[in-house]
Amino acid sequence: MHKLIALWSHPRSMSTALERLMRERGDLTCLHEPFMYHYYLGEGRGAFPGFDADPTHPKEYPEIRDMLLAKAEEGPVFFKDMPYYVMPRIADDAAFLKRITHTFLIRHPMAAILSYHKLDPNFSLHEVGLETQWQLYDAVRSDGLPAVVLNAETVRADARAAMAGFWDALGLAWREEAFDWGRAPDDWSGVRAWHEAASTSTGIESVDAEEMLRVELAFEAAVKGGASQLQEYLDYHWSYYDKLSQAALTL
Repeated sequence: MHKLIALWSHPRSMSTALERLMRERGDLTCLHEPFMYHYYLGEGRGAFPGFDADPTHPKEYPEIRDMLLAKAEEGPVFFKDMPYYVMPRIADDAAFLKRITHTFLIRHPMAAILSYHKLDPNFSLHEVGLETQWQLYDAVRSDGLPAVVLNAETVRADARAAMAGFWDALGLAWREEAFDWGRAPDDWSGVRAWHEAASTSTGIESVDAEEMLRVELAFEAAVKGGASQLQEYLDYHWSYYDKLSQAALTL
């Protein structure tokens, strides 16, 4: 039985860049949001703009779960996904919940919400994702299972130190080659419009000292410009972000 590692993220949290690091290790079978097919196609919501669905990918929750379990019988597996794709169903799937090594990635919600708004001005409160992320984290911990929380800003501050701590918590060896990125993975092609930065970058971008100030100004301008729901989204999700951030790894 091999590791089955999940990175549970919220949209625009830098999760695709972290997935890229895990892929470039070279010792994991990596899947990109397999449960997206369940949420959008299996449950009949339809493909969103920029989602070019693979017709051969399983679309129902049990089929996707079983695909992941089968791959983990062959070797260690890492997948990145959104908790709102699978909650509350996965919380009631005790055997599968226990089979997974759970990790969570968070990013300052003002930055994540603003980034999401630029790509999809009509996204919903639910799709911010931090509420269901916290609910899944709480379900995992309530079952006595370990959970690793990583903050995107911590990774950007010092990617090697952050990943050293992350991999150590998962029992994974150091892989320097993870920081040397080649061409983008083929299975990102169906959602490439959403992951342009991670597809074209050669590594994690470091933190700009004035970046958060620019985010705050842009967020304020967007709210005043008519997107008043963004402030509502931020206020609603802040407590979930705060609770998860208190559990995050530190350098």
